[in-house]
Amino acid sequence: MKTTTVVVIGAGHSGLAMSARLTERSVDHVVLERGEVANSWRSERWDSLRLLTPNCECKLPGWRYDGDDPDGFMAVPEVVAFIDSYAAAINAPVLTGTAVTRVETSSRGYQVTTTGGVWNSEALVLASGAANLASIPSVAAALPVLIDMVTPMTYKSPECLCEGRVLVVGASATGVQLADEIQRSGRPVTIAVGEHVRLPRTYRGRDIFWWMDAAGVLEERHDDVDDLVRARHTPSPQLIGTPELRSIDLNSLAQLGVQIVGRLCSIRDGVAQFSGGLANGCRLADLKMNRLLDRLDTWAQETDTDALGPPCRFEPTSVPSDPTLEIDLRRQEIGTIVWATGYRPDYSWLDVPVLDRKGRIRHDGGVVSDSPGMYVLGGNLLRTRRSSYIAGAEQDTYELADHLHGYLDRHARVKAKAC
Repeated sequence: MKTTTVVVIGAGHSGLAMSARLTERSVDHVVLERGEVANSWRSERWDSLRLLTPNCECKLPGWRYDGDDPDGFMAVPEVVAFIDSYAAAINAPVLTGTAVTRVETSSRGYQVTTTGGVWNSEALVLASGAANLASIPSVAAALPVLIDMVTPMTYKSPECLCEGRVLVVGASATGVQLADEIQRSGRPVTIAVGEHVRLPRTYRGRDIFWWMDAAGVLEERHDDVDDLVRARHTPSPQLIGTPELRSIDLNSLAQLGVQIVGRLCSIRDGVAQFSGGLANGCRLADLKMNRLLDRLDTWAQETDTDALGPPCRFEPTSVPSDPTLEIDLRRQEIGTIVWATGYRPDYSWLDVPVLDRKGRIRHDGGVVSDSPGMYVLGGNLLRTRRSSYIAGAEQDTYELADHLHGYLDRHARVKAKAC
């Protein structure tokens, strides 16, 4: 059995950022990684994927994007190289190929059983991410056996799909990007749309992330949000990173020829049934987008920010006047369904009572409830709205490492008194 002060599980950008913070504070630790550094980026992303955030937003503790395209968007190999270089620069104590099989409490704090042995630690940081498993709805069980199913974690390119029309279920960033790519490849696509967030790629001459950063939107904290649970499960915005900085939304998909239908409700005898609330959902997304643009315009006016284009508003989302409510999957020759319905974490190895009834960790801004010395990183709105993106790990780990260091000090004092 091996001992260390802190075990960090996961060597993605969040786990490495925490490693850097612990090194700054001279805290002994190890980072356990089931595969390689940036493993999810290496093995669970589609070929054409690029970050939603501009390169200039890619930053970690002591590390910044320093290339010649700050307004561009990293492709997957570039993201892997960025994280790889960071791990080498901070000399992170990473053990690759070391899968965690069980975590439980111990007299020292936590016992972590892995494929490479057992570790004991005083504190534990769960940085394995919130997107370990594709979230596939129960309706998938009724899918006819001859129709193939893929998720964003197994999809690589349109060439890998079965023949026939493709039904993409979900219209967040992933869903609209895949619908766009598959339709452009010459394959007919239908996209089933539920709740979604519409945003323009650029507004008044600047990237939307420039606006949200400058106006303080990304700094809104978790404890200032009214309905935190709902906010943390808001779909990712309909954005795509491309050299031409193009926007992507349901209007642009419809112009390509993508068929737009409502939320998938059920599949019965090979017939997919869709909600009739498509128009209402689109109006709500348009309303929320315009509220955000109003806020950005107000900020620009109050700060007298120069060199911006004039305020504008985008065309409302156009929906069919006679929406499609049913599709016979066989007659419409649907060959593949892409479940772009989100992700969920995998805590099957966590034998500590910190999960709610939906399998989510109970925590307050990353400080795990009811289990002193345990922390979690990654996921939407962990501490601020920026937490959803790579750059969020910089501030999140600064604050959580500070809390962790204080916990270790208190723990040491308690042990000293006991002796």
